[in-house]
Amino acid sequence: MDWISGMQKALDYIESHLTEDIDYEKVAKESFSSAFHFQRVFSILCGYTVGEYVRLRRLSLAGAELASGNSKVIDVALKYGYDSPDSFSKAFQKFHGITPSNARTHGKMLKSFSRLSIKISLEGGSTMNYKIEEKDSFYVMEKVERHSTENGENLKSIPNFWNRAEEDGTIDKLKGVSLGDGYTFGICYGGASEDKSFDYSIAVRCAEDAEVPCGFRKNRIDAKRWLIFDCTGPMPDAIQDTWSRIVSEFLPTSAYKPTYEMDIEAYSDGDVSCEDYRSEIWLPIKK
Repeated sequence: MDWISGMQKALDYIESHLTEDIDYEKVAKESFSSAFHFQRVFSILCGYTVGEYVRLRRLSLAGAELASGNSKVIDVALKYGYDSPDSFSKAFQKFHGITPSNARTHGKMLKSFSRLSIKISLEGGSTMNYKIEEKDSFYVMEKVERHSTENGENLKSIPNFWNRAEEDGTIDKLKGVSLGDGYTFGICYGGASEDKSFDYSIAVRCAEDAEVPCGFRKNRIDAKRWLIFDCTGPMPDAIQDTWSRIVSEFLPTSAYKPTYEMDIEAYSDGDVSCEDYRSEIWLPIKK
């Protein structure tokens, strides 16, 4: 229940600071996780980013405030984080379909975007294939890039990274030094920094003494206890569905908690569009 109460506390913190610059590090502390992992779980559960949620809640409240007829447009714009009436007017009209000035006219139709709250409901009732495995330390050869969680940029930049890696020979080079276990990893190094960015790598398992090609990095993954979830089905739907079920069904009722230092998506060799394509999600855990 700590996971559920933490998420609710984070949502409550956001709601109480909608008229301020929101510190996502403080939001994450309420949810007992890092800023990166909170924003990632939020996106998986809701289908939109924390930034989008905040923007839509602010526009919803701004509409209600203007409809009351007691506030000036410029005051409402500044209150909800807009630097100018012009930028506020554009965002407001895109959301509500009318200008802020028109919103002050009696009888105009506005849109409402309701606040989120965590509720426990009877869902699931389906099986998930997983195992707990102690793994010794191992080495990976990886191509690393820095990605940003700002406005959900990582949701586009990481798939683009994989596409470029296929086209520019990065994956072929990695497979050239691979131990041949049949997996290519997507490693997300958690704990986003203050600039809301994090390291993400495309990697393979390699020998400790493997030579490092120019532009690549060899990294030691320390011994850990892992939760390993099996995913079967075409990509990316299968792994996205598994992530959704992990954060919405498994973790809230599990005795295990991720350490948030990293997670690994392990992709097997084969046709990713096949119904029987296999992949895995690895989460380092503590009990």
